Amino acid sequence: MESEEKRYIWQQNDWPHWVYDHKRLAPLLAQVHMAQGHLLGRMHDLGLDVRDQATLRVLTEDVLKTSEIEGEKLNPDSVRSSIARRLGVDIGALAPADRHVDGVVDMVLDATQRHNTPLTAERLFGWHAAMFPTGYSSLTKIRVGQWRDDAQGPMQVVSGPIHRQKVHYEAPPAHLLDAEMMDFLNWFNVDQHDDPVIKAGLAHLWFVTVHPFEDGNGRIARAVGDMALARAEQSAQRFYSLSAQIQHERKDYYDRLEATQKGHMDITAWLEWFLACLLRAIQGAETTLAQVLAKARFWQHWAGVPMNDRQIKLLNKLLDGFDGKLTSSKWAAIAKCSQDTALRDISDLVERGALKKSDASGRSTSYELIPVGDQP
Repeated sequence: MESEEKRYIWQQNDWPHWVYDHKRLAPLLAQVHMAQGHLLGRMHDLGLDVRDQATLRVLTEDVLKTSEIEGEKLNPDSVRSSIARRLGVDIGALAPADRHVDGVVDMVLDATQRHNTPLTAERLFGWHAAMFPTGYSSLTKIRVGQWRDDAQGPMQVVSGPIHRQKVHYEAPPAHLLDAEMMDFLNWFNVDQHDDPVIKAGLAHLWFVTVHPFEDGNGRIARAVGDMALARAEQSAQRFYSLSAQIQHERKDYYDRLEATQKGHMDITAWLEWFLACLLRAIQGAETTLAQVLAKARFWQHWAGVPMNDRQIKLLNKLLDGFDGKLTSSKWAAIAKCSQDTALRDISDLVERGALKKSDASGRSTSYELIPVGDQP
């Protein structure tokens, strides 16, 4: 009977006194610290403009992917514009403001830019209210900017069709939330016992286990984790996205989370997975950095050449990783111009040596960038 009663980690007698094997985690933790130091060192050697562009790219990915993990796709242009507005980074034309996008962006930026400011219940309520500006999640009205009340029954993480739902996890009842969150916030703001990177893994797990809100817990847990990582690095600038890596390993993430939440207070296995995922995220930042540097070199090379706004916009899209093949019809659609104008724009850039016809064009001619080192 006892195992039935203590199905979840928060029901254990020693909750929330986490236990983990320092010795087993030490080699992985050392690798993470080394990778963080290497990346921060590389970024420090670059100009402010390149750092801003890298931060813009990483934060855009972070906001897109943290929502994607929950099955929600945001508009990339709206996210990028929203972040650029708040960071004061010039990206040319901005997409119209979208208050739903702005809410997620505000939370992620508040967590990382103001990482040394204490995390409070009021601040979490503000993040939650920003994420759900209409008071609705999809078509369901939810309690916004306050802890859940379990009026509709216990908070459960479920999957499957409505008549055969599988319960993956059940969170602590609502009447415990004030005390649970007070414990969490005191530990998060004050306790220096854990390595700061380990603390990020613990914070993520602890928050999502308490599950204090009616919706948005995963996204807020990841923002809290990012805040702990920003504290660990003492840097408001983000050069890698843990959320993007978690999205890449989404199934494994949920499996690990469920196994941990149904286990005991020794969470070494969760932290091992978290650190390994974090290491992969930091190592993956080298790709982002290479793209940002290639873009900076491209515009340095072409700085003295007059181009119209359409050409600048489309070249930036190619430099940021254009999805699919760039044809004259796609150019016309994106630049909102005629097919003839698009062809003139493209021909001009081909003539100058910025673009070339793609070898694998298929039925319609497509174009690609000529890397700066290969230009005539």
